[in-house]
Parts: sequence; structure tokens; C-alpha cells
Amino acid sequence: MDLLYFILLISTLIFVHELGHFTFAKIFGVKVITFSIGFGPTLLRIRGKETEYRIAIVPLGGFVKMLEEAKDGPTILPEDRSRTFEAQSLWKRLIIVLAGPSMNVLFPLVLYASVFLEADRAPPPPTVGIVIPGRPADGHLVSGDRIVAVDDHAVSSFPEVQRLVAARAGKPTRFDLLRDAKPLTITITPSEEAVTFEPRELGLTEHVGQVGFHPGFAASVIGVPRTDSPAYRAGLRTFDRIVSINGTKVDRYVDVVNTLATNRGDAVVIALERPVDVPHALGGLCDIAVLDTEVVTLTLAPRGPSAGTVDQDARARDVLARAGIESADLYVAFVPEGSSEWKAGLRAGDRIVSLDGKPERLWQTMADDLVLGANRSRTLAWTRSGEPMQGVFQLRKEEWSDEVGQHYERYVFRTTHWSPFAADATVPEPSPLLQATRRSLEETGRSIRLTILTFERFAQGRLSLSNVSGPITIYDVAGRAGAKGTMSFVWTMAFISINIGLVNLLPIPVLDGGHLAFMVIEGIQRRPLPIRVREIASLIGMSVLILLMLIAFKNDVTRRWDIIVMQLHDFFG
Repeated sequence: MDLLYFILLISTLIFVHELGHFTFAKIFGVKVITFSIGFGPTLLRIRGKETEYRIAIVPLGGFVKMLEEAKDGPTILPEDRSRTFEAQSLWKRLIIVLAGPSMNVLFPLVLYASVFLEADRAPPPPTVGIVIPGRPADGHLVSGDRIVAVDDHAVSSFPEVQRLVAARAGKPTRFDLLRDAKPLTITITPSEEAVTFEPRELGLTEHVGQVGFHPGFAASVIGVPRTDSPAYRAGLRTFDRIVSINGTKVDRYVDVVNTLATNRGDAVVIALERPVDVPHALGGLCDIAVLDTEVVTLTLAPRGPSAGTVDQDARARDVLARAGIESADLYVAFVPEGSSEWKAGLRAGDRIVSLDGKPERLWQTMADDLVLGANRSRTLAWTRSGEPMQGVFQLRKEEWSDEVGQHYERYVFRTTHWSPFAADATVPEPSPLLQATRRSLEETGRSIRLTILTFERFAQGRLSLSNVSGPITIYDVAGRAGAKGTMSFVWTMAFISINIGLVNLLPIPVLDGGHLAFMVIEGIQRRPLPIRVREIASLIGMSVLILLMLIAFKNDVTRRWDIIVMQLHDFFG
């Protein structure tokens, strides 16, 4: 399948490139003799009125052979003299040559738009699900808020809120929202976040505004911190997923809180699903957990003074105090044996309390804090059945190189929690084609900027020739993208198309950019360069390309030598 994906990707991009040359040659009346996709022996040949269309066996290039005075002079019919490439005015020749790489740069507009059109078909609504502690939204927005406008711009989906906020970094921004069906207006100043693109050596950073909330809601999975609580005595345990309360279905943890907060101390019937470990399942192939169902009766303590309040945090504190139930977000689900965290004493079921003395309210912010101080020892505090404990550990460092030889390193916190999200509600995108087109323009511009910056970094020596990749890498990337699905494959094709288009614009003889350079010189000095000069320049350009291809091939083989040897061994037995 990898070979099929590779041929499909390369052949499509070559066809698009050559179609650009072909189309404008035809528009300007230039006679096209051959339109070929691929090199080498011909697999398929179709003869048109004056053009022969070919598909060749090697899908690593293509060409459009036009009638040229320099090459076909003796055989050109008198009536075709005006239809040679050289007979066209300079601006027409410029457009014909520029059309190929331009098509490669513009084609991604369609590809990206198709991806965004599919991805944005049913976006999440502009409803606040989880507010990230310590971020601008903390203390202003609460779970369940429905945003209706940002600085007087009406919004109907979460991506719209994201895009408006991204452009307002550091600027006070007004949010009109509905809270418990009542209108409310608040002002938040989005923080400025730096987004660094990979590879980091390019130094490409984009600054966007963020307020710090997610649209998704935590599922109705609970944590039970104490063994002397009503919840524990009723039979509830950490990681139980509440399905219904008194016969009313609940999917989100916020629904659990809102339902129990209004309870005055009456008994409630709770249906739940409990994950039960099945070690060595399927004959020892894996360890899995299955959901077991159970029904329990929970009697809450008498209602406190904060119960029934519209303050969501106060409701959650009331439910914790009266029932002994809280979100499972800060509870440890898995600790790898032998890890630094394991050696510090952390175990599954423990509830994280603080990191370096700072109270933690959300697993995500704790993980972010750990990464920021990854190169030093950290003190983690937790409780186990209500008993306080703590330990000191340091994150594990991982290093690896990707398919193009780029070196990476990161620190990982391998301990995990289990706090799934409830199924997201979606809203119809009011103008999907317009939004997809706009995002496609943005992404195409970003990809062009990234590619141009890569050229600059090579020229500056900040990227070495060891980063150059060739067909083997494209083969690998195409195969992996195809295995991930159509959208991933189309996205990869778009980015590679932009690279092919811009590489062809480099002022290297034998590339389109070299021909354009000759024409610019011709326009300046009012006459073409001597044929001998062009031949020598083309020979030098071809030598440079061959050298780069050899370097790329060497890099590809070096990165995958072990895999190549293994595949050859399997093939030849």
C-alpha cells in the first residue's frame, strides 16, 4: 500500500505541475508535442490531434515538450513557425514557465479547503466546558457558560471564538454570554501564547491570544477521596462512571454536581458503570478493563448554605462536603513500574494535591508545570484514602530522530489519569465553504512561509545538508499519511505540493526558476542570452541537482539502513 500511496501522491502533483505549463501553452497558441507523466518506458500512449499524451514507468517527474526553434528548427513547418515557444512574447513565455510551480502552490488551496470542509462540518458549540486554572478565563468563566458574542461579533461555534480571541492577545475583550439562561457581559484580556513550529531550528513562532478554556465537558466519572464519606459507605469508588441519578440519565460530571447540589439530604438511587481489570486477557495478549454495572443508594448529608448557588465551584465544594464525591481528574489511573514516580511512592488511585507546595486543580496544568521544570527534581504531594503522602521525582528524558534526521528531545510524565470527556454536542457550521476557504488561505500562507524560511535557514547554515530528504522519505511519509486516513494524506499532499512548487522556483538552470532567471535577464538586456551561455549554465544546474539528489539519497538510506536491511532480508529469505 505504501507504494500505491507514493505513486498516487507524486503522480498527482506532477500532473498538476505539468498541467499548468500545458494549459497556458495551449492558451497562448504554442504547439505542444508531448505531455508526459513519468520518465522511462511508456506504459500508456494516447495520440491526440497534435499532442501525444504519455504515462511512463518511473513516476518521479514529467514534462511538456513544446515546439522549439532551437531543438526542432529543421523540421518545423512554415505554418507552425509562429507557434514555437521562442516566437511568443516575453510575458507569455514567463507565464507559461511560471504556471507549473504556480499550480503546485495554488493546488493546496483546494486540498486544504477539502480537509477543513470535512473537519468543520459539525464544530462544538461556544460553550465553556473546562476552565484551565491560572489562565485569563479562571475566575471569569464557569463550566456551562454559553458565549454568544466576542467584542460584538456574534459566534455560533467554538472555532469562531478561538479565531476571534487569537487576534486579541493582550487586548481587553468583551464576552457576551448566557449563564443559567441569564445574559451576562464580562471582560477578559487574552494572554499572548507563542506557538513554535517544527523543526525548532527554523525559529518560526506565531503569537496568538488565548483565554484558557475547552469546550468539552468531563464525563460523569467520579473520585472518592475518603473512606469515611457517604459515597464510600454507599459503595461508590474512584473511577466509577455515574450513568443515572434517580432514573435521570447523566453524561457529564457537571450534571452530577448540579443534580446532587439541589438534594436536601434525601436518598438517591445511582446507577453506575465500574471499570474492572481483566489481566492477561485474550490468552495473555493484553490487559484490559471491562465495565461492570451496579446500582447503589446514596444519602447525602443535610444541605449546606452554599447548596443551590449559581457558583459552579461552590456547588462542587458542597457536593464534595456532603457526599464525598469530586471529579476524577486529579486521580492517578496508572503509574509505570520502575518509573521515577513509582519509586517516589505514587500509586494508582492516589489523588494529586500539590506540586512543589502549589495546590493543583487540574491534571493538565500540573503536567504543564512539570514540563516547564523538567530538568530538576519535583516534590509531589498526594492523598491515599484521605491520608497525606509525598515524594520527590524527576521526569524521564526521551530523545529520538524523525524520518528526516531531525533530532528531538522531550521530558515525559508517564503517569496517567482517567478523566474521559462526554460526547460533544455539535452545531451546524453556518457558512462551511466560506470558513474552509478562509482557513485554507491561512494554512497555505503558513506552509509557504515555512518552506521559504527553510530555504533561508539552509542559506544561513542553520540547517545542514543532512536535513535534505529525497524520494525514499517521501515514500515513507506518503505511506504513513495514507495509513492514517484520507484527510492526513490530503494534508501531506498539500504541503509537499507547496515544497515542489517553491523548489522549482529556485534560480537553478534546468528548473523553472532557472528559465525564469534567463527571461528576466533577457528582459533587462533586451536580447536572449547566448545559447552557449545557457548550455553551460544548464550543465552546471544539472550537476548541482544531481549532487543534491545524491545527498538526499544518501541521507534517506542512512536514516533507514536498518529497515532496508531487514526488508531485503525478508524479501530474499
